[in-house]
Amino acid sequence: MVTAGAGPDERPASAWAPLRTAVYRNLWLALLAANIGTWMQTVGAQWLLIHHSNASTLVALVQTASLLPVLLLALPAGVLADNFDRRHLLIAVQLFLVAVAVTLTLLTLTDRMPPALLLTLTFAFGVGQALTLPAWAAVIPELVPSDQLRSASALGSISVNVARAVGPAVAGVLIARTGVAPVFGINAVAFGIFAYALWRWRPRNARAVEVPERFTAALRAGSRYVRHSPTVRRLLRRALVFVVPASALWALLPLVAARRLGLGSGGYGLLLAALGVGAITGGVLLAIIRTRLSANQLLLIAGVLFTVALTVVGTVRVVPLVLLALLPAGMAWVTVLANVNAEMQLFLPSWVRARGLAVYQVCFAGGQAVGALIWGLVADMAGLDPAYLAAAALMLVGTATSRLWPLPDLRSVDREPAAYWPQLHLAREPDPAVGPVLVTVQYTVRPERAGSFLAAMDQVRGARQRTGAMRWGLFRPAETTDRFVEVYLVPSWDEHLRQHGGRLTGEDRAAEERARELTDDEPEVRHLVPAAAGPTLSDDREEL
Repeated sequence: MVTAGAGPDERPASAWAPLRTAVYRNLWLALLAANIGTWMQTVGAQWLLIHHSNASTLVALVQTASLLPVLLLALPAGVLADNFDRRHLLIAVQLFLVAVAVTLTLLTLTDRMPPALLLTLTFAFGVGQALTLPAWAAVIPELVPSDQLRSASALGSISVNVARAVGPAVAGVLIARTGVAPVFGINAVAFGIFAYALWRWRPRNARAVEVPERFTAALRAGSRYVRHSPTVRRLLRRALVFVVPASALWALLPLVAARRLGLGSGGYGLLLAALGVGAITGGVLLAIIRTRLSANQLLLIAGVLFTVALTVVGTVRVVPLVLLALLPAGMAWVTVLANVNAEMQLFLPSWVRARGLAVYQVCFAGGQAVGALIWGLVADMAGLDPAYLAAAALMLVGTATSRLWPLPDLRSVDREPAAYWPQLHLAREPDPAVGPVLVTVQYTVRPERAGSFLAAMDQVRGARQRTGAMRWGLFRPAETTDRFVEVYLVPSWDEHLRQHGGRLTGEDRAAEERARELTDDEPEVRHLVPAAAGPTLSDDREEL
């Protein structure tokens, strides 16, 4: 099977190519400052809890409190990012994050920061992050050419991991000399810088936002797209089987530093810096490595490297060896996540990109949040060594599943919008809110072509369900031998007009053309709207 990724004869864009675009470069640098501030805050929050009773669970809960809002709010945030001006949304959220960071600073300075309040404000900070992630991820394809998206994804990982290398180290020095409050204050300044950069950005071609979808309808449309997209589900599965065991490394590292290796805050920052340096190296080398190895081979190697790192961190008490093991762990981390994230950005059509990326972020953050809590509880009950060894075993099992669930090959898939359906000719224009709408399409197919037609229509079914159909069915009139009737139910007339207006892609068009090549006549289409107000059939089953 051909796997995703550049082949031997392809020359992927340089890892630094997107930085030649001034707008992307300025925003990337500002986001780097924000990421550094975020990691400084995480180290500060964890260090405030390190001497409390039940420290293992409390320290792990910092990560859970940071990531749980993404699990809860990312999809609603994706709806907002798909329906409103993303720049304005991002600016407003950064100002909220500045306010949270200032509150953390002032309460810490006045020694009014009990664990419950610290975790609550950490959760509030996570809410801002949850609102930022889908909008920023959906903006990136508007800032760089499509052939640079993989490099932009790797640069995003480099930004996070430069911050992971710099932020904890700076935080460790500041905590040792001045306490935790200045760390929180720097975080407030960092997000102010990102807000200012977004305010200065003036898009030349402002994104044209259609009449916004109703929030609930948009939420369901995004969920429906993911549910009926085997490619998206495959990518989400690959992310989860890596992130859940990998979260043990991040969640329990403060305890390894303090209890196992006898290091202070500066030593903990050094461990995180090793991970960050490995991740930066992996991001820089990724474009070169992709010319020699397929994406699935990269995932296999990354999983094995991370398994070894978990084993070493869980069993070795020699600081240099632990630092050495953390370097390839950082490379493995960025290799897996940059590949999966780039595939998501390349595959998702623009109308649902933020919502699809939000679901990815739900899986990513949810896997980290739930994994951190699980590994924290395991460490409290059984100790650090068993927790790390159990995570290593789970990582190895997940890596082995790469043969069962390999990354799909997306190089030949046409994801460009394709508004190819004929213009509607109606006796009267229904109200956009009316629904559900029942669409019927009658085909004439010779009996000897029936088997091929059924197989082709299975691909058409996926396109209908991804773009709006709640229910779908294919029927044959008992009175004839050469007729098929496709029937699908759309929630509203507005939703069906959006199918006509750009939700379909070139891949969907190709699937429909393959089916129509097997028919004898032009299909006959009918649109049935409710005759009167009353009960409807608008449940969300897959097929009629």
